[in-house]
Amino acid sequence: MGVKTVPLKNEKYSNQLLTHQKTIHYIEVRILSHIILVTGPARSGKSEWAETLARESQRSVVYIATANHDSSDKEWQQRIQQHQQRRPAHWSTLEVPCELSHTLADAQPSSCILVDSLGTWVANYLALDETTWLNTVQDFLSTVELVSAQMIFVAEETGWGVVPAYPVGRTFRDRLGGLIRQLSSISDTVYLVTGGYVLNLSQLGSPLPNISNNS
Repeated sequence: MGVKTVPLKNEKYSNQLLTHQKTIHYIEVRILSHIILVTGPARSGKSEWAETLARESQRSVVYIATANHDSSDKEWQQRIQQHQQRRPAHWSTLEVPCELSHTLADAQPSSCILVDSLGTWVANYLALDETTWLNTVQDFLSTVELVSAQMIFVAEETGWGVVPAYPVGRTFRDRLGGLIRQLSSISDTVYLVTGGYVLNLSQLGSPLPNISNNS
C-alpha cells in the first residue's frame, strides 16, 4: 500500500498559515496579559525582551528602575546608561529602590508598568530580618494582584550556579528565588530568556501545584 504525500506547495502554504496564526496568537497574549514575568541570567536579553513587550502593549509605558545610583561605581553607571539609551524617549521613568508596592498601587489602569529589576529590589532590602522581608513580599504580591495596569517584571536567575560562599549571598539567592516563584504563580505569562532566545514557560511548562519558599 502506497503512502499518500501532500504536495510541497500545499505544505508550504500550511506552514505559512500556521506561522501566521501563531504570530497573531503570541501578539494577543502579549497585549492581553495583565502580569508578565521575564526571568533570565545576566546578559541574556531579558531586559530587551521586556522592553519589546512594553512597546507592543499599545499603552503609556512607565519604566520603574529599582537600582540605587552609585556615582563611584563606573561599570554600574555604564549599565544604567545602556538601558537608558535603549528606551524610547517618551517613556516615563521612576527611580524606586524600595517603595515598589506603593508605586504600583498608584499606577494608572491604562498604563504599562515595566519594573527592572526585582533582583536589585531584593538587594535593597537585604538588611531586613526574615519576618519583615516575608511581610514585604506578601504586601508586594497582594498589591500586584489588585493593580489594574499591565505589569512587566524583570528578574535575574541567580540560583543556577554554585552556592554562594557568604551568608548574605545565600540570603539574596534564596529570597530572589522565592520571590520569582511566588510571582510566577500569579502571573499570566512567564518568560525565560537565555542565550538570546525567548521561551514562554507558561505554554511550554507545567506549574508546580504547591508554593514553598524553602524549596
